[in-house]
Amino acid sequence: MRQQTIMTLPKTQRRAIFTAIILLFLMNAGFFLLIPLLSVHFVDNLGWAAAFVGIVLAVRQFMQQGLTVFGGALADRFGAKQLIVIGLFTRAISFVMIGYATTPTGLLISSVVAALAGSLMGAPIKAMIAAITPEPLLPDVYAKVGISRNIARSVGPMIGALLIGLNFKTVGVAAAGFFLLAFIVALIGLPNINVSTDKQSASKSLSMAFHDRTFLTYTALMMGFWFMWVQISIALPLKAIALTGDISSVSIMLTVNALLAILLQIPALKLANKFLLPLPTLIVGIMSMAIGLGSVAIVNGIWQLYISIFFFALGTVLATPNAQTVAATMANPRARGAYFGVDSLAIAFGGGIGQVMGGSMIDVASNLNFPALPWLVSAAVGTTAAIGLMYFYHHHRREVTPKELLA
Repeated sequence: MRQQTIMTLPKTQRRAIFTAIILLFLMNAGFFLLIPLLSVHFVDNLGWAAAFVGIVLAVRQFMQQGLTVFGGALADRFGAKQLIVIGLFTRAISFVMIGYATTPTGLLISSVVAALAGSLMGAPIKAMIAAITPEPLLPDVYAKVGISRNIARSVGPMIGALLIGLNFKTVGVAAAGFFLLAFIVALIGLPNINVSTDKQSASKSLSMAFHDRTFLTYTALMMGFWFMWVQISIALPLKAIALTGDISSVSIMLTVNALLAILLQIPALKLANKFLLPLPTLIVGIMSMAIGLGSVAIVNGIWQLYISIFFFALGTVLATPNAQTVAATMANPRARGAYFGVDSLAIAFGGGIGQVMGGSMIDVASNLNFPALPWLVSAAVGTTAAIGLMYFYHHHRREVTPKELLA
């Protein structure tokens, strides 16, 4: 029997998968062109408190991922394409607003608009990928999505590094340009696909997801992963500047992180998938991220920071696609959009807390003359999440593993 691959799928499914991969590339390139430079511009250039910028990032993170619950439920009812298209166009507008923000109020308002935009497209695009991809192909598709994202996370910061030397307005407009291009691609390339098997009300979809205790437990445990993940946009950029005194070191650090992820993606996942199922691989990835962030506590130079970044990048490569595979496996097909919306609450709470604490701990560590504080806390959070997921896997192995991978 011929082995099933992406290329053997019907034309509509192939088109949707490859369009989604292109969209995620453009979205990540635009996002990472701008967002990591917020702390650089507003803290180092304008002299704002790192804690305030962390709070703004947390508000965006929390609002976007919190409201994504409703975006996912609406996708169950009305389909994914309309929400994705509206979200992309609104995000383009919001990034121009961020680029032109000169006051704390202006930055906060533009960040709220960016969050509303993200809430419309986050869960729908995840649900679309899960809906059109046969379960045996999920790991392969998510691996390709990961490669696309990591390339984008390399391209975005490099463009940002070039443009920040001109002015921050140019950075905002360029980031918006990526989302405007994504809007056009989505408008032309995305087919109209139902992401759930039942076209039911948003309230019913949400009720199904919120009453699934196993899925809610998994979502809660993933907060630790996102707490660590967001440090790439707040604490790590500030650490790079502290070590070098050069703003351009942020873009170089982000590029190193992305390039390491690109180089590690295929061999690391291939090796892990040979010996481990998706959730155990996710746990290993989270522990690698914890080691990477924890080791920053003893870093004294930029090259030592890159070693820490290696473990962080390896962890994200192992964790991200497998986290998506686990979520897609657990999601009820009758309310797939709502499930991915609920899944985003891990990003809302974990990422939001991580943004606030990432910025605040930098300030507190400076006042206490205890520079290791942010990194020890981040490592402790990640380790706790990994231990919790080990216990969870012990009790729910069959529910979190694609049927084809079970012995």
